[in-house]
Amino acid sequence: MNILILGDASDAHAAHINHALTQAGAAVDYLDTSLFPKQLRLSWWPDTQVGCLTLPSGRQLNLQDIHSVFWRNFSGVGVAPLTDANQQQVAFNDSMSTVRSLMQANPTRWINSWQAYQFHKEKPLQLSLAKQIGVTIPETLISNNPEQVREFVETHEKAIFKPVYGGAHTKLVTEAHLEPHRLDLALSISPVTIQEYIPGTNIRTYVIGESVYSAEIRSPALDFREDVEAELIPLDLPKSVEKQCLAILKAFMLDWTAIDWRVKPTGEYVFLEANPSPMFIHFERQTRFPITQQLVNLLMS
Repeated sequence: MNILILGDASDAHAAHINHALTQAGAAVDYLDTSLFPKQLRLSWWPDTQVGCLTLPSGRQLNLQDIHSVFWRNFSGVGVAPLTDANQQQVAFNDSMSTVRSLMQANPTRWINSWQAYQFHKEKPLQLSLAKQIGVTIPETLISNNPEQVREFVETHEKAIFKPVYGGAHTKLVTEAHLEPHRLDLALSISPVTIQEYIPGTNIRTYVIGESVYSAEIRSPALDFREDVEAELIPLDLPKSVEKQCLAILKAFMLDWTAIDWRVKPTGEYVFLEANPSPMFIHFERQTRFPITQQLVNLLMS
C-alpha cells in the first residue's frame, strides 16, 4: 500500500506519521512540493485520467496506485529564480496549476483535501458556516473600519483581537490599541478579527472519522498556545456537542480535525476554530488518546 505524506522529514509530525505507517506495513514517501519542478517530476493525461509521479529518489508511482495522502504541510512550489520577472510569474503559475490539479483531479484520497485546506484559509466563512449549522460562535466583527471597530469594543465588557487569516496569537483589546492614530494606521494595513471575550475554559477536540477525543486545557494564558506548561485533562463531551463536532467535520469537508472551544461558566460551548492539519503529538502523549492509531487506520482504510 503506497501512502504519501505532504511535507518532509524535518517536520516532527510528518516523521511521526511516517514511522507509524511504516510500522503498520505501508510503503511511505514524502511529497515535498517545494522540490517541484526541479527535482520532483509529474505527468498527467487529463483525457485518460492517468498520471505518474517521480520522486527525487527516482521512485516512480502511478497516481492510481497511491492509496492516500496525509496533508501535513503544503510548502508551495520551488521555481528557480529567473532574470525575467514575467517568465518567473509564468513558471510559478504553471507549476502551481499543475500541483493544484494533482491535488484535486486524481482518485487518491487526501486527508485532508485541497478543498478543506482552501476553506480553512477563509476563517470568516468558517465561522459563518458553523453558525449556519447551529453551532454557537462568539460575537465577531471582521473589519478595517475604525469607527465600527471602536463601536464593537465599546458594546462589550471585554474584547479580543486576532488576525483574519491567522499567524499570530489572540490578544485582549486595550485602550492603547484604540488610540485613533494607532488604530487608523493598523487598519489601513490590514483588517482584523474582533470578538467578544468568552470567560470560561478552553477545550480542544480531535475528530477522526467517527471518533471524538476531548480535553480541557488548563492555562492562565489568554491563548493557550503560548503556555508550554498547559495542563490537559481528558473529558467526555455532552452528546449534543459531540454531534456538533461530527457536523462540523462534514460541513467543513474534513476527514479529521482539531476543534477549539471555549466553555462558558454556564456550560455553553462556543466554537472558535477547526484546524485541517493540527499538531497532535503533545496532546496524545498527555491524554493517552490513540490519535496516531486512528490516523493510521484512516489512511490505510
